[in-house]
Amino acid sequence: MVRLPPAEKLPLALRKNIRDEWDSVKEDLTSQLTQVLGQEWTIDINPAAVWPYHADGYAKESIGSCIKSYVEGAIYQLKYLTERYDGLAQEVNDIAHAHVLTLDVEEVKPPPFSYCRSDVQDGKLRMLFVEGNLGVNISDTMTETKLFAGLNAAPNDKPLSFKARFSVKNEYEPTIADTRHKLAQLLGKADDEVTLTPNFEDTFAKLAAAKKVKGSSLRDDWETVIGMYTLKYFEGLAYQMNYQKFGEDDMIQEGFLEAVPTATFEFRIVDKLKYQSYCEVEVADEKLYVQTVAEKWGYNIDDAATKLIDLL
Repeated sequence: MVRLPPAEKLPLALRKNIRDEWDSVKEDLTSQLTQVLGQEWTIDINPAAVWPYHADGYAKESIGSCIKSYVEGAIYQLKYLTERYDGLAQEVNDIAHAHVLTLDVEEVKPPPFSYCRSDVQDGKLRMLFVEGNLGVNISDTMTETKLFAGLNAAPNDKPLSFKARFSVKNEYEPTIADTRHKLAQLLGKADDEVTLTPNFEDTFAKLAAAKKVKGSSLRDDWETVIGMYTLKYFEGLAYQMNYQKFGEDDMIQEGFLEAVPTATFEFRIVDKLKYQSYCEVEVADEKLYVQTVAEKWGYNIDDAATKLIDLL
């Protein structure tokens, strides 16, 4: 799109509104933003550059108040989300590394959202409005869906995307120790004698490649559930081992540890399954692999170890 030039001189009433409603609170809002994110941030918004995109109404007549509302809405959403999700503030600080909050017009056509969204450009966290909708749905620029989409689309040199890292942090890490404890009990071992290897980076790479294949049936939100699904594969393994009486039969425990002396359980995606249709277990390299193929990832998770005793 062709950008509109900034207004050369705003009407007096608008300049007064900017002074009274925006300039007077900018320092305080900057301090609030810094407090929410835990690192020094600045706010860089040029009212003269934003105002030409107004339609009739609020933004046209009260651009200072409008900008204030955008920033207050962003701070509110960031505070809510960073309190809800452990590690989110650090992710925002890392991805939006310039630590600048700004307001700009949407340049993507057609826009990903009807009225507004957020993204990261040149390390700046941007509140974006669709042309003609300046001042509409102001508080929605950084709702969870929009903020996470913006962070995920930002340039990233890490092996996992933001959504995948976030899923691991919030859905796998908090409870995987409980699952390891269950597996250790089923084998008559201490927790620290059992190893769980999730292989997130390899899983992410293989699922990302599979999603690019034309006609892929892989769910669209695969990144956001990678932590939860990997956890469920290990939980399903523990469920099946309990059902097969591993915790009650010394002979079964002994037979398992003869085949898997390392007491290591590893999840992986393979090119082809050997024993079952959706997922399975395989003993190799003194480990027990819980495995599936990319096309069947997430299907019938609890059934992977149904034939475990037959393999021992």
